[in-house]
Formats: sequence, structure tokens, C-alpha cells
Amino acid sequence: MTTQVEIFRRLHASGCFVMPNPWDLGSATLLDQMGFPALATTSAGHAWSRARADGHVRLEDMLAHFREMAAHVHVPLNGDFEGGYAVEPADVAANVARAAETGVAGLSIEDSTGDPAKPLHDFALSVERVRAARRALEASGVVFTARSEGFVAGRPDLKETIRRLTAYAEAGADCLYAPGLRTEEEVAAVVRAVSPKPVNVLAAANFTTVPRLRDLGVRRISTGGALARVALTAFLAAAREIAKDGTLTALEGIVTNRELNGMLGT
Repeated sequence: MTTQVEIFRRLHASGCFVMPNPWDLGSATLLDQMGFPALATTSAGHAWSRARADGHVRLEDMLAHFREMAAHVHVPLNGDFEGGYAVEPADVAANVARAAETGVAGLSIEDSTGDPAKPLHDFALSVERVRAARRALEASGVVFTARSEGFVAGRPDLKETIRRLTAYAEAGADCLYAPGLRTEEEVAAVVRAVSPKPVNVLAAANFTTVPRLRDLGVRRISTGGALARVALTAFLAAAREIAKDGTLTALEGIVTNRELNGMLGT
């Protein structure tokens, strides 16, 4: 029988696919029913659902989240593994190996440090982290995505981002990802630089379209925490209206209990 890992690898071989990011079992179920060929976790959305800021979910909790989500959906699941929950390559490899055992079909790790004064790991260390993670995933075949976070960590330098992504590709990453790109020119430059390796683009702002990204050669499109923010935006707007004005206009036209029960009921 074809495994989810094998299906996920085939998706990266050609064409372009959208891989949205649910944050819990309910949102995963709804997206699963819409026919998307793959889904991905979002560290931010999951953290918010646990009343935490992004980056403040513990390793054991994240591994449990991967297990629950992978067991629940019917399509390949990519796991947002933040920075691998370690700095040193050997420790990253050990954690990545554990994550690969949760049932995910793909994993990504970042090169950001969480330190605003030095937001990215040193170049050489970042490459070794990618190489170590790739080796740790060799036996499982899990698709490995290496992310360079400069554009979302305060260092929006396209030249440096491309230097890092190219090195990560050479170090064995299966897919390359620079969240925060905001122009089609930036996207096209990244795609050209790492070709023929596939590129993931974050669709978290209205700067392009899926057909246009497909035309630019993008292989995979994800939404990160954007769908969670869409849901929370509506939630906050309605709650603030009730709290401030005592009116209920935000509750007009919302999805009904019957619809949700029909989509989520067993």
C-alpha cells in the first residue's frame, strides 16, 4: 500500500499544490474534506489554541500534536517543527528523528534564533543543522523542508536568503522555504536559485494568486498561521462588538450549527 510519505514525495515531483495549515482537529477535518492533497501544521496557530505565543510550545507537546493530527487526517501532513527544538546539529537530528516517528509525511526546521539582536544562526551552523536533520530522516524518507527566516525575523535580505537556501539544498533539503517573501520578483528569484529543488511559498498576504505562483514555478503553497488569524479576527470582532456596543450584527450570516455538525459529526 502506498504510504503518506510516498504520496507526499510525488506531490513535490511536479506541478503545484496548495497545502493549507489547520491548527487543531476541527480545522484539520474541515480542510481535509475540501480536497486539498496535503495539510501542514502551524506552530503559531497551535500555540494560540493553547493560549501561548508562537514558539512557546514544548517539544513533548508538539510531538503529541503531530501524532494526533497525523492520525486524524487522510492526506499527508507536514509538521512545522520550528527550529528543531535545539541549536546543535546532533541535538536537532535527535529531535527530528523523534518527530519522524509521529506519522508526519514531512518536516520543516527554521534557521532563526529567537534573538532580535542576532535573528539567524550563523551560516555554517545553519548548514550543518540542515545536513544533520536530513541524515536523521534518511531511513523514514520523510520530506525535509529547510526554511530561512530572514524575511520574518527582521533580516529581509534576498541575497542572503538565496545564499542560505542554495546551501540548504546542497546539504540535502528536499524543499526550500523562505516565509515572508512579498513580491513575485522575490519568489521568482528564489525558484531560479534552487531549481530543480521545489520551493514552498507562504500565502499569508494578498500579494499574488495561486495560478500566478504556479506560473512562477512554485511547487508548494502553504498558509502558515493565516487561516488561524482569519478565524481569530472574526472571533475578536464579534466578541468586541458584544462587549463594547451590546449589539450582535457580527453574528449575522455565520455558519449554522447544523452545517458544522454535518461536517464534523461522526
